[in-house]
Amino acid sequence: MYFRLIRNDISKSKLITLTTTLFVAAAAMLVSLSAILMVNLSGAIDSLMNQAKTPHFMQMHSGDIDTVRLANFAEQNSNVDEFQVLEFLNMDNGQIILGDRSLANNVQDNGFSIQSEKFDYLLDLDGNIINVSDGELYVPINYMKDNTTRVGDKAIIGGKEFTVAGFLRDSQMNSMLSSSKRFLVSQNDYAEIKSHGSMEYLIEFRLKDLSALGEFETAYASAGLEANGPTITYPLFKTLNALSDGIMIAVILLISVLVVAIAFLCIRFTLLAKIEDDYRDIGVMKALGLHLSDIKKIYLAKYAAIAAGGSILGYALSLMFKNMLLENIRLNMGESENSSFASALGIIGILLVFLAIIAYVSGMLRRFRKISAAEAIRFGTSQEKNTGVKRFCLYKNKLLNTNIFLGIKDVLARKRLYATMLAVLVISAFIIIVPQNLYNTISSTSFIKYMGIGNYDIRIDIQQTDQIPEKTAEISEYMNSDNSISKYTILTTKTFKAKTEDGSEENIKIELGDHSIFPIEYTEGRAPAVEKEIALSALNAEEMSKKVGDTITVIIKGKESKLTVSGIYSDITNGGKTAKAVFTDNSENIMWSVICAKLSDKTLVDEKISKYADRFTFAKISNIDEFVKQTFGSTIKSVEKTSIAAIAIALIITVLVTLLFMKMLVAKDRYSIAVMKALGFTNSDMTVQYGSRAVFVAIIGIVLGTLMANTLGEVLTGAVITSFGASSFSFSINPLSAYVLCPLLMICSVLITTIIGTWDVGKIKISENIKE
Repeated sequence: MYFRLIRNDISKSKLITLTTTLFVAAAAMLVSLSAILMVNLSGAIDSLMNQAKTPHFMQMHSGDIDTVRLANFAEQNSNVDEFQVLEFLNMDNGQIILGDRSLANNVQDNGFSIQSEKFDYLLDLDGNIINVSDGELYVPINYMKDNTTRVGDKAIIGGKEFTVAGFLRDSQMNSMLSSSKRFLVSQNDYAEIKSHGSMEYLIEFRLKDLSALGEFETAYASAGLEANGPTITYPLFKTLNALSDGIMIAVILLISVLVVAIAFLCIRFTLLAKIEDDYRDIGVMKALGLHLSDIKKIYLAKYAAIAAGGSILGYALSLMFKNMLLENIRLNMGESENSSFASALGIIGILLVFLAIIAYVSGMLRRFRKISAAEAIRFGTSQEKNTGVKRFCLYKNKLLNTNIFLGIKDVLARKRLYATMLAVLVISAFIIIVPQNLYNTISSTSFIKYMGIGNYDIRIDIQQTDQIPEKTAEISEYMNSDNSISKYTILTTKTFKAKTEDGSEENIKIELGDHSIFPIEYTEGRAPAVEKEIALSALNAEEMSKKVGDTITVIIKGKESKLTVSGIYSDITNGGKTAKAVFTDNSENIMWSVICAKLSDKTLVDEKISKYADRFTFAKISNIDEFVKQTFGSTIKSVEKTSIAAIAIALIITVLVTLLFMKMLVAKDRYSIAVMKALGFTNSDMTVQYGSRAVFVAIIGIVLGTLMANTLGEVLTGAVITSFGASSFSFSINPLSAYVLCPLLMICSVLITTIIGTWDVGKIKISENIKE
């Protein structure tokens, strides 16, 4: 019986059933995709890091090294399972030529290694440990993705010719947020090119229990071991690997939640419209003594069928699209060890959508209890109460066209009826604007403020070399006589010991220099201005439990010095753990120096970079815009694709819901339309009235959606960004796109769809619809 009822009902309302099914399918597809992508990303990262045996603690170090002392420390520390020191040969990018392309303008620190013997393996694209032969070169996968080189190309490294034998996955340095990239060569070839680069050491430990990582970090710092370079731990390696695809998945998850909400609104609207159509029949059934549960089952059966059909279709679509979205994850990290579990979780996600729809429809059908059998049989419809428009009278209208006025008046008179369409348009505007704003933010030059970097044109890094102070002074002296440089500053990073609350010591990297020349944005407080002040990055402040005004004890020149925290800033470089101060320190333990320069004419950037690179071969010279582009390139591309998809999804939703709403509204208003026609209103007048209703609701929806996107959307997006080290986040908005083009697209879509949806107004005849 239910099958026949469902079939008959669907045949009478094909458009409504199809639209509702499509919304359920879209919601189910996005929920399933979010689950599949999240599990696959997590599994692929775990799989890569397990296959590569990623170190739990890694200290990069430039300068002299005492391997015997390090080995003794590792042997005596009960937490250490394995220990090794790997060589990382840093080479000037100008000495690296892949195929016909030089890496001279690349901002990464490119270096060369041999395959590790114990752990931290470099893997091929099949996840196998690479055994490299003489004359072969394995290249980081990033240079395959940007088409820099291909397998079989000739490569020139420090004057020696190699053949690109393949590409490698590096569990430490895969991410573009990692400033270093490792190439793999054989032991013999490494010995030949060793004289062409500067040596850096990777001091690596794997622990018996990862939960002891904090204790081990403190022990390493307290032992006063080599620490002239960044310190990176296992959790940070995971974060860096997850960032690019993680942001894309977070946006998809946000969109999926919103589309589920729209699907529920669509079901609510269609169900209420169906109840309205069947109002008299429901009254008759109640008068005949049918149980409410039996009446509910008739409606529940149809929506169960729609939910089941939409869920199955959505799951099938998610399986179709998942490979395209998993492509980047598979390329960077390989197959997930949880791939079978991912599909199962996708099914669970679909089932949750299905059960939620059934529960929602069942809850909606409780309103049958409020339907009076006598009233339903007598009137055939629910009795609407038009409120809030007593002062909105036609005879008082002096400004608007009569049809536009009547359209707006109808919206205000039947607020509850239009609430569903309004809610959908608010969500659609939110779906369009949030990914757009996120893309504009991370692709804008101002995004560098979240990296702890000021606004300048040229960045010169002096690192992995000897005599850093002398070389820095040489560049500084040359800049003083360069009239095209309007201002510059020298920032030197050194490692100091800081006392913790329990009296133990830990390493802290402090950037010394004048921070007022190229100020960064502080989320709390300000930049350090005197020698007794220090500014901390958000992650350092959180880890040390410090806030503005607190003091921190730093050992300077062998003496304890209390520094007051003057400010907290965002930083996602060097693991997000940095500090800034202005005190002077003449010790030799310099990690690196950075010279930041602003040009009086920005068009000279490329010319100046070329000139300085030729003169100062020991330094890495970068265009700051190119630095940001190369560092965040893959993340920007992922978010750009997602934002374009979001616009398409939102416009499709807008069109479908508007079409559905207008079709139902015309069916509901047949009597009113007939009366209007009898009073002399033409079909075009009616179209203008319905068009003005739709556009009025769309304008309100767009305004509310934009406000939500710039408040709630900013908070939700900021939660993702802050997890990577930025302590605050605000959208960088493109006004033309966010406030003109996107709203115009939505309004045009609504208007055109309304004209199509109200086409049936012309078929409504006065004689057939005014009988009483």
